[in-house]
Amino acid sequence: MTTTRWTTVYLVIAAIMLTILAALYAAVPVKDGVKDWTAQLIPGFWMAWTFPVALFFWCIASLLILMTLLAIRFPETPRVGLLRIETTRGDRLFITLLGSAFIHLGWLYFAGPDALWGAMILSLAYAFAVFRWV
Repeated sequence: MTTTRWTTVYLVIAAIMLTILAALYAAVPVKDGVKDWTAQLIPGFWMAWTFPVALFFWCIASLLILMTLLAIRFPETPRVGLLRIETTRGDRLFITLLGSAFIHLGWLYFAGPDALWGAMILSLAYAFAVFRWV
């Protein structure tokens, strides 16, 4: 594929993902003129799909799509990092997601649910370190 085709593929996929995100945002229920971010997107549905839950899964889907495009466009060979095991981008993504889950759980235990921004910042630093050195 030429560079122009790849640019078109990237733009089409980005447009689709942004359209899905806009649809999720539009589906947030309004209560007394204010968006109720923790209300169910589909009232009476068997699963409590709230905007934060849907946004989480949207982010995971976006990461998987990005990693797939990177694997197709720029094939890689496994590398050995600090863990002394061969890892690919997908392995490092899995390690990052798993570690970030534990960081957030530890943060919830020690600091409570009020200031999760700190856990997110710590998880982003962890993700940078994993993708750089592992």
